[in-house]
Amino acid sequence: MAIRRAKQKAQVIEKLSQVAPPGETFIACVHTETGPSPWLNALFDEIPLVGLVVAFTRKFYFLTLTNTSVVVNTASRWTNRPGEVVAVFPRSAFPVSKIKRARVWSSIYLQFPGEKFPRRLNIHRYWRNEFDQLLTAVPNAPIPGQASGSGTYAQQ
Repeated sequence: MAIRRAKQKAQVIEKLSQVAPPGETFIACVHTETGPSPWLNALFDEIPLVGLVVAFTRKFYFLTLTNTSVVVNTASRWTNRPGEVVAVFPRSAFPVSKIKRARVWSSIYLQFPGEKFPRRLNIHRYWRNEFDQLLTAVPNAPIPGQASGSGTYAQQ
């Protein structure tokens, strides 16, 4: 199981290199998880079985920024190994909204193809540098550090 960020990124790049077009450059890779705020886990764990149900409903993804696109692929719940590619978006059309950069758990809402509503993706501070690099692909996103007092970058 890959625990270190560098090893996880290397595994994602290795996996994506097999299907990437020639000349594709990998810039940043961010690990995310779906669901409500991870801060609520402490509350959910106090209610019998609810914490377990919430934990098993979470999905894990890697968002990888390349020179031409943003690639979304699954991540294994148990090993963090990268899985199948579920979406590829051109950098200029990365469908995110409600970008919130917080001290520990940041979040964005990503509109997956074929889904009616955007899905909340939580990003831990551990991935902050890569998250900031990923935000360069978001049209009209402010530069990190210029957020308003609410911690929100952009509402699209």
